[in-house]
Amino acid sequence: MKKLIIEVRMNEAARKEANPNVPYTPDEIVADAIACGEAGASMVHFHARNADGSESNAVDDYRRIVSGIRARSDVLLHPTLGQFFDGSGPDQRMAHIEALAREGLAPDMAPLDTGSNNIDAFDWQAGEFIGDGAVYVNTGANLRYMAGRLREWGVRPQLVCWSVPNLRLAAAFIAAGLAPPSSFTTLVLSGERALVGHPATEAGLRAYLDCMGDQPMEWGVLCGGQEIFSLMPMILREGGHITAGLGDTPYASLGQPTNADVVRAIAAVAREAGREVATPAEAREMLGRQLQPA
Repeated sequence: MKKLIIEVRMNEAARKEANPNVPYTPDEIVADAIACGEAGASMVHFHARNADGSESNAVDDYRRIVSGIRARSDVLLHPTLGQFFDGSGPDQRMAHIEALAREGLAPDMAPLDTGSNNIDAFDWQAGEFIGDGAVYVNTGANLRYMAGRLREWGVRPQLVCWSVPNLRLAAAFIAAGLAPPSSFTTLVLSGERALVGHPATEAGLRAYLDCMGDQPMEWGVLCGGQEIFSLMPMILREGGHITAGLGDTPYASLGQPTNADVVRAIAAVAREAGREVATPAEAREMLGRQLQPA
């Protein structure tokens, strides 16, 4: 049976108020990533943050994170792109990736969210929308441009799909040679409050899989705002992978866990179901080529 890739979504916009183990600073992210690798993760996704939890786009923060992790771990590195709400174009959003690549610190992956999406949330009890109606804009032209720049820097795209139309665009990118055939493709499911992404149910995941057909993708499931455990039997059975962590939800069923605790819990469920966990080296092989050396 195919081994399971566990990617850790380390922090996203999660707050320490929900779980004090959410890593903010470069030092916290480095220590957390190393612990996750030791627990069985083969890949980590992270946002650079300031000490107060606010987002950081500073190249030095990403440099400290990447060099710090690579000094002690071979986990695959998948940093986020820069902010889009302020009108930044693709060059600004990828500035830290380009800088790292020019310094010989190119990460293994960077995300390409294959489509534009409304990212409202909704409080069903109060009957009220949460937030200001933000739109996550990813035009086809910008995505094609970013895919070309990532290829130039030797960084593999991770195709992030929030809906079936996004998945169809991801397949078109592979068919057009803009992304490798074995691209790691993330299928976004979301809990009750988030309206973007398919619902975090077996039916929500099945809609993706029915439309994926025989596409040559390695796919993982992201479950925003909800723990992923209830969906693991289907994911494991269908040959998918897991991308999860405190960046999605505090994982209160485990108490106040660290990301490494979440990894250990996921790995235990997988092994009980008969799927061993992939090492970083095995994940690199599954994804089609050797990525940037650790």
